[in-house]
Amino acid sequence: MPTYFQRPENALKRANEFIDVGKAQRALDALYDVIKSKKHRTWQKIHEPIMEKYLELCVDLRKSHIAKEGLYQYKNICQQVNINSLVDVVRKYIALAEERTEAARQESHQTVLDIDDLDLPDSPESLLLKAVSGEDTQDRTDRAILTPWVKFLWESYRQCLDLLRNNSRVERLYQDIAQQAFKFCLKYSRKTEFRKLCDNLRTHLLHEAFKAVEDIHGLITLSKKPPKPSLMANYYQKLGLVFAKSGNHLFHASTLHRLFNLSREQRKNLSQDELQRYHYLCVENFTTGFFSVLWY
Repeated sequence: MPTYFQRPENALKRANEFIDVGKAQRALDALYDVIKSKKHRTWQKIHEPIMEKYLELCVDLRKSHIAKEGLYQYKNICQQVNINSLVDVVRKYIALAEERTEAARQESHQTVLDIDDLDLPDSPESLLLKAVSGEDTQDRTDRAILTPWVKFLWESYRQCLDLLRNNSRVERLYQDIAQQAFKFCLKYSRKTEFRKLCDNLRTHLLHEAFKAVEDIHGLITLSKKPPKPSLMANYYQKLGLVFAKSGNHLFHASTLHRLFNLSREQRKNLSQDELQRYHYLCVENFTTGFFSVLWY
């Protein structure tokens, strides 16, 4: 390792020197060497300005995948010592990406993009069609200015949500970025990205729900005395909701069946309508789940 990397602050100084002579990529490489170095895995105060400068360069160069790598490294460095530092740098990163995208939007005078999916690169056919279309030079210039920044901002939202998921210590930041991503979809009329965002959030939250269910089941198993029927009824209701939302029809039906038996044992005065409702739901979900397994 070069001598100026022996101390993190020297790497920051060297990166600023590269920036002054217009070598942004060299500056980014110097900072990344510090962030990924095993020698500097213990969080220090100097790590935060290093990370801020690193993310600033990622935005300038529109390299979201490099930003993602650095953020995951920084998460490992500071999550046990100073999780607030991670929160601060992520907020500044998203704010800077939004600022640059908004500047590009105002410069281009374009508000709607004629791209079906921001995650897919332009095909040769689509590039050819755009080149021979009747749009004028200004339209093509506007698209070239705004489109890369909108793609970069969408990738930044998605990557930060993946970074922060299933972590109770950064739930507020996760929620804020999710709301910002929804506003982004509304602002730029991005229906495809809206559906993807909903799917991602649903996946993140369902994973957390399954973990909670497993934890509760483990506690019930370890308990020396059986839990109260009212507690188990509440457990089966919530468990059924998780299986219903995740599309696990067989497990949903099994949960309803257990809830039905528990309710029948504890409540001798169940009405005929309640009995029929439980029966209908169980049969419906067993049938759906059975045929889905056969189809698979």
